[in-house]
Amino acid sequence: MRVSVQAAERLALEGGKPVRATLLPYGHHTVEESDIASVVATLRSGWLTTGPKVEEFENAIAQLVGARHAVAFSSGTAALHGAAFAADLKSGDEAITTPLTFCATANAVVYQGAQPVFADVSNDTLNLDPETVGRRITPQTKAILPVDFTGHPAALDEILQLAGERITVIEDASHALGATYRQRRVGGISHMSVFSFHPVKHVACGEGGMVTTNSERFARRLRQFRNHGIESDPRRREAEGQWHYEMTALGYNYRLSDIACALGISQLGRLEASVARRGAIAERYGKALAEIPAIEMPHVRPEVEPAWHLYCIRLRLEKLTADRAQIFRALRAENIGVNVHYIPVHLHPYYRDRFGRRAGEFPVAEAAYQRLLTLPMFPAMSDGDVDDVILAVRKVIAAYSA
Repeated sequence: MRVSVQAAERLALEGGKPVRATLLPYGHHTVEESDIASVVATLRSGWLTTGPKVEEFENAIAQLVGARHAVAFSSGTAALHGAAFAADLKSGDEAITTPLTFCATANAVVYQGAQPVFADVSNDTLNLDPETVGRRITPQTKAILPVDFTGHPAALDEILQLAGERITVIEDASHALGATYRQRRVGGISHMSVFSFHPVKHVACGEGGMVTTNSERFARRLRQFRNHGIESDPRRREAEGQWHYEMTALGYNYRLSDIACALGISQLGRLEASVARRGAIAERYGKALAEIPAIEMPHVRPEVEPAWHLYCIRLRLEKLTADRAQIFRALRAENIGVNVHYIPVHLHPYYRDRFGRRAGEFPVAEAAYQRLLTLPMFPAMSDGDVDDVILAVRKVIAAYSA
C-alpha cells in the first residue's frame, strides 16, 4: 500500500505537489454495457413510462428487502413526500426527525403543512437518539422520520416501540439499500421505508425513489399520490380498454419512467457486489486511519451491517492547528474530493426564519457537523484510489497536527 508520508512534505495548498493529478470525487455512478443495453431495449419497446419495467423494478425491490409492496417515485424526495401523504400528515400535526440529514427529509413534512420537530442524535452513529425522540413526542405527533445516516441503520426497534400504534415510522433509508438491522433487511422493518436512486447511491436510475411498506392502505395511497391523486392506473386502463378515471385526492406527477426503471433493474443485479466493495473500502480506511489521534472513525454498532453510502470521519480539532474548513481546502488541493454531510437542517435560513430554529438546540448534531468530513466512497474506486485518499489524509493531518 502506497500510504507512507513524511511529516515535512509540503502541502499542495502551499505550492507542493498534490497526491493526485486529477480530482477523485466523493461519490460517482458506474454505468456498464449491460445497463446501456437494458435502457436501449426499453427505448425500443412500446413503453417509455408507466409501463411494465416500473412494476418489475418495484417487485424486485420489494423482494430484496422483504416488503409486501414497493412503490416507485420520480426521486427520493418525491418518495418522502408520498410517504408523508400516505401517513396523512397535515396542518396541526407534528413529525419528529433528525437535524443531521439532507433537507428533503424535513421538507417532506413541511410540504404536507405539518410541523417538523427535531430531536438530537446519538454521538456514536449520529442517528436519531431514541431517548431524545421520546421526550419530543406529544399528542400532535403523527410520524417519526429516522434517517439511516451514511447507510448505518437507525435504532429502528426502539423507535418503532416509541411509535406504538398511533405514530407512523417513515424511515429515510436513502443511504441504506442493502444494509441489515438485527439480521433483517432495511426496507422491510418500518411502516414505510424510502430509498433513493440518485447517481451517487447504491443503485442509480439517474433520478428515482421508492417507498416500501407492508401496508396495503399505505401502498394504495402512495400509488394514488404519485399519479395526480387518481385511483386507477393508466396501464391498467389501457389493458382493459376503458377510459374512465377519478381524481379523489390532490396528488402530483411523481411517476418514474420505464427508461429509469430499466437502468435500475440492471444496476440492482450488482447491488451485493457494490455493498461488498464499499465495505472493503471502509475496512481499508479503518485500518489505515484509526491510528491517527486527530481522527475519530465512524462507529458501527454490533447489530447492524451498514451499506456505507458515505464514509464520514470526525476531526478532533483540539489536536489540530487548523479548523475543518482549512483541512477541507487542503485535501481538495491534494485532489481528494472530500465533502461535508450535512449542514444541520435547523440551521438553514428557511428553518431559522419560518420555524424560529437557532444554533445550540441540538448540541450533539451541531458539534458533529463542525468536525465531519466525508471521504470518497464508491464501488469503482481502485485500490490505488483508496491509497491516494489515505496518503492525502495522513499528509494533511500531519501538517496540521498540534
